[in-house]
Amino acid sequence: MKLKPIEDHIVVKVPTAVEEKTVGGIIIPDTAKEKPQIGEVIAVGTDEDLQKIVKVGDKVLYGKYAGTEVEVEGEKLLILSKDDILALVE
Repeated sequence: MKLKPIEDHIVVKVPTAVEEKTVGGIIIPDTAKEKPQIGEVIAVGTDEDLQKIVKVGDKVLYGKYAGTEVEVEGEKLLILSKDDILALVE
């Protein structure tokens, strides 16, 4: 299944977190870590203004609590609106 965002929405691939271990051997679970706020755009909606700014393959910085998380075929994705995008990362 593929997601095709509509209007001013984009689909962003959320980077997977790697389990971390402290120097003392304590494993830090994913729930205790800060969520990443940079992701790779994998689909862009139909809004012409948005398509001029963002394209597939770009990396974007988005707000901490922005978007809607979904899981498609075991992959974590985030659906963001144009207003949720803070900057392009080069």
